[in-house]
Amino acid sequence: MGMDTKTLIIDKATALFQQKGYIGVGLNEILKACNISKGSFYHHFPLGKEDLLITCLQDMNEIITQDIKGIFEHYSSTQEATQSMIEQLVEDFKREGTITGYTFSSIVSEMALLSEPVRNACSSLYLNMQGIYAKKLMSDGFSKESASSIALMMTASIEGGIMLCLTQKSSRPLEVISLTLPKLITKI
Repeated sequence: MGMDTKTLIIDKATALFQQKGYIGVGLNEILKACNISKGSFYHHFPLGKEDLLITCLQDMNEIITQDIKGIFEHYSSTQEATQSMIEQLVEDFKREGTITGYTFSSIVSEMALLSEPVRNACSSLYLNMQGIYAKKLMSDGFSKESASSIALMMTASIEGGIMLCLTQKSSRPLEVISLTLPKLITKI
């Protein structure tokens, strides 16, 4: 049994938005990729392309959050979990030449100032990531305040590493972060 039309639209559009950004993808391209009519599109997303983007971001939020939770629950320490997660990103990059599952930074940079709902959807994802990291850090014995600060630094480092990999067409930035970031996560 094939996927339903709404799921198909979300999956195809998410891939297109990750590859080309929000502005770089026209509605006609989405319609063609899904082989659907405008009427069918607007039936599922009456508010249009921005409504679809927010749905895609919420879907990514769930998937990414579950992936990260799974990794962080599997390892006994934040250092091990962080290293494993980054190594997985490096492997994805080497295999696919991109990091599709986690790439939404370009959408943030192009849309955060233009759309409050899109900014909120992106913010929610970053906060979820930081929450997972902070929870693990607190279980490692860090205070809530320290865990929150370190979690923010981890998120910024990993997101920055992803962007550097994409712009340099190299996994090297994340490889360096994989070796360095876990060593920086120590109680003072």
